[in-house]
Amino acid sequence: MARSLEKRPLGRTGLESTFIGFGALEIGRDWGLGDAGERQRPGDAEAGRVLNSVLDLGVNLIDTAAAYHRSEERIGAHISGRRSEYVLATKCGEHDSEPDTFYDFRYGAIRRSIEESLVKLGTDVIDLMQIHFGPDPRRVLDDGETVAAMKDARAEGKIRFLGASTGGEIALRCIASGDFDVLQLEYSLTNRADEGVIRLCGARGIGVLVRGGLAYGRLTSRVIPHLESLNERERSLTKALLDLVGGDGRKLTALALQFLYRNPHVSSVLAGTKRVEHVQANLDLMELDLGPGTLEEAIRITAPLPPTA
Repeated sequence: MARSLEKRPLGRTGLESTFIGFGALEIGRDWGLGDAGERQRPGDAEAGRVLNSVLDLGVNLIDTAAAYHRSEERIGAHISGRRSEYVLATKCGEHDSEPDTFYDFRYGAIRRSIEESLVKLGTDVIDLMQIHFGPDPRRVLDDGETVAAMKDARAEGKIRFLGASTGGEIALRCIASGDFDVLQLEYSLTNRADEGVIRLCGARGIGVLVRGGLAYGRLTSRVIPHLESLNERERSLTKALLDLVGGDGRKLTALALQFLYRNPHVSSVLAGTKRVEHVQANLDLMELDLGPGTLEEAIRITAPLPPTA
């Protein structure tokens, strides 16, 4: 079996997820690098084609959120009839108010959000409900209303497992609480700040979903025309990695994916796209031969800087 479709344990949940999962942000909300046309979400029919193609290719994890505008609705419309084929993860706390979103972490708001997600997604149960933290995550945890609402929904059989989309200090608090089965963390070849958190998740039996594994397009060929728009550190690292692979954008993405694959504590990498061909390309790039020592050199180049005194 291709490494991209290798199934890994989703922590202690008993579920298994393919190493490459599908991040459904771009099928519901304008997003990504480039101008407005490049960022525009696909039409409904194309979104349906992407979702069905993801499942046809063997990917079995779909991650979405209430805040992704039409994403949940499109999942429900196009693949709810194939519900047994995928692990379904969504998020609460950031609410849709297209073209904007807003945050509300009160108990009642979270319960309503969960009910709305169930209807939009066309399902009786959501496998993983994650907190979509906003600007004050400490307060969300201190107040406890969001976690209480999620636990009550779990007790009623509406969600199966609790998660949080987080990082850093807040991720450590989530781990220490014992409340969360899965954490979604930002992690990539050029953003390795939470490597220690990922190791701790592995030790505690907590599943890890990786967001931003391709640095939101900055570790793909799409970055090449936009290099000068990156901040100094990102530009320097990305140019060094491109030099390492001879300027080949496909190899840059292969580096990024194969780096994540080496981490045994990563359950699934959420690769988001609005185009079917990109889904297949990501699967294929997992198998691309990068040549001896290339990945090791990339890891050396991107090693996190030691803390300063």
